[in-house]
Amino acid sequence: MSDPDAPGIDVRPIEEAEFAEWLRALNAGFLREPVVSAEVVEARRPQFVPGRLLGAFDNGRCVATYRSFAQEVTAVGGTTVAADAVSNVTVTATHRRRGVLSRMMGADLAAAKERGDVVSTLIAAEYGIYGRFGFGPATTMTEWVIDVPRAGFGPNRPAVPDDGGRIDLVDPEDVRKLGPDLHDRVRRAQPGAVSRGELWWQVNTGAVPFFSKWTEPFYAVYRSAVGEVEGMVSYECDDKWGDAKQPLNTAEVNWLIAATPEAERALWHYLCSIDWVQTVKSGWRSPDDVLPLLLPDPRAARITTQADWLWVRLLDVVRALEARTYATAGELVLEVVDAAGFAGGRYLLDATPDGASCTSTTRTADLTLEIGELARLWLGDESAQRLVTLGRVREERAGAARVADALLRTSRRPWCPDMF
Repeated sequence: MSDPDAPGIDVRPIEEAEFAEWLRALNAGFLREPVVSAEVVEARRPQFVPGRLLGAFDNGRCVATYRSFAQEVTAVGGTTVAADAVSNVTVTATHRRRGVLSRMMGADLAAAKERGDVVSTLIAAEYGIYGRFGFGPATTMTEWVIDVPRAGFGPNRPAVPDDGGRIDLVDPEDVRKLGPDLHDRVRRAQPGAVSRGELWWQVNTGAVPFFSKWTEPFYAVYRSAVGEVEGMVSYECDDKWGDAKQPLNTAEVNWLIAATPEAERALWHYLCSIDWVQTVKSGWRSPDDVLPLLLPDPRAARITTQADWLWVRLLDVVRALEARTYATAGELVLEVVDAAGFAGGRYLLDATPDGASCTSTTRTADLTLEIGELARLWLGDESAQRLVTLGRVREERAGAARVADALLRTSRRPWCPDMF
């Protein structure tokens, strides 16, 4: 890599007057039309938080963008931890491999550590970029496509829930009113889920025009037999017909949240009951989602995408490991290597189902691992034994990886429903 302090490139927080230019560079970096309307600039202005938007400038032109914002991430067991969420990272093609991202990332992580954030998070557009900054893929997402005629419902597909509940189409105003409380219930029970601020609900219901084009989706709400909102889905439908006038429509889910198994079952069955819909696309789901098994014939759901999703960078090992719960009791000494110096050290994890402590120690390490590998393990999705086999974790004491898996792995896989 060339000199990260290459002359002529100024990396710094942007001023509010530079926001429109920064957005133009953001679009260019993501290969979108660079033009940004005045309406979009004003709609996105709430994203401007002094010090949290960075830019790289060459001869006065913005050539790289970076934004972070406050977020909460749910740890195993339901406790939330403060996160530095990273988004809108671009480097213009003319300025790649000149250390610009390293400078922006280093400045932001240092600020997050100073603030006391426990972790940093991001959704990686490209796999090979963020591992060198201490991030590790901590959750996976899966997308399914359901062949509705094959699903096994027969000619009389389910139209209403059979549990006493009901499903209603609602308007965007209803979603903004009912959605936040429901989402808080769901995300606090789902390891890997992240918080959604008020702006998220405004953008995703069309109240704030982040994008030049907006098509209002359908919104459906599931209410239990006693009238409590327990599930919600946003979806879109196309208009496709075959040559013989047979409907070939697809319903594509933007997001679906459910606080109870009954709500989840009812919403998926509802999507498969819509007249003319022959295909349902699930959107981003957990890799062990129950969706296929909610169908009479699970083979009607096939996986079209499975990939890493939420990446995590631990900034405070002690608070991260103490925040989560453990299904069994045990001790583990971890030698954590962090080249950036934010969270390295040797730590003793003393875990029980009633709570855990994590302290610095001089005891001999059981496992040695990079900070990014610990991020893979933190939410319970990865196996320490697998990482030992891959040479990414070194087992200093025979059997330590099995102990780590017994302590850290979870019965259900973590999942982040959101893109940010």
